[in-house]
Amino acid sequence: MKIASYNVNGINGRIDILLRWLEESSPDVVCLQELKAPDDKFPARVLERAGYGAIWHGQKSWNGVAILARGTEPVQTRRGLPGDPDDSHSRYVEAAVSGILVGCLYLPNGNPAPGPKFDYKLRWFNRLHAYARELLALDIPVALVGDYNVMPADLDVYAPERWRDDALFRPEVRDAYRTLLDQGWTDAIRHLDPDARIYTFWKYLRNAFARDAGLRIDHFLLAPKISSRLVSAGVDRHVRGWAHASDHAPVWIEISK
Repeated sequence: MKIASYNVNGINGRIDILLRWLEESSPDVVCLQELKAPDDKFPARVLERAGYGAIWHGQKSWNGVAILARGTEPVQTRRGLPGDPDDSHSRYVEAAVSGILVGCLYLPNGNPAPGPKFDYKLRWFNRLHAYARELLALDIPVALVGDYNVMPADLDVYAPERWRDDALFRPEVRDAYRTLLDQGWTDAIRHLDPDARIYTFWKYLRNAFARDAGLRIDHFLLAPKISSRLVSAGVDRHVRGWAHASDHAPVWIEISK
């Protein structure tokens, strides 16, 4: 079973890119982030024609997350991260697909830091900690998948010294990510390749992709019930090189059934 994550950076503007990649890669489950589309503008029929059922949590111009399932309909189990009823950002959606509970998330960027956006990021992380602990207590196969906007270690960023004060790399954020792992979650990509330099994002500026000046910010955190089934993982980095593509590349893992 192949589970993928892709920050599409505008689903309607890049629907041709998404469809091309879906046809090429044929993932079974896809978590999408940064839809930048309200619910009524989500291209559900286009994706259905491509063979994918979908649930989504949209927002005009910003944020937005979705879960696609090949040949079936994902069963929505949650819409929005608990812990703050006043949070209007569309950053979390969850579904049951083929016996796995999949949480698709788009964690806040947090820049500039320090500041209100960074404070919001840390509060969101704290809410994720609390909910992730509840999910682990269920003792079922769970995958928390998406754009975490965190580089966990120096190995995950092309020039660590340039990012020390950035909201994606500040110690508070890396500590928050480590707290998640300490609960019992497995970082799938790093688990399989502990010493590899792997990137999932390259800025549009300064020829970053051609220079391989990238970041690893898209992650799969697996609960114990599913981490033992992890077989392989990879980044479809060539997709980042397609014309008009997102600044993220699709990332995927394979698990045994």
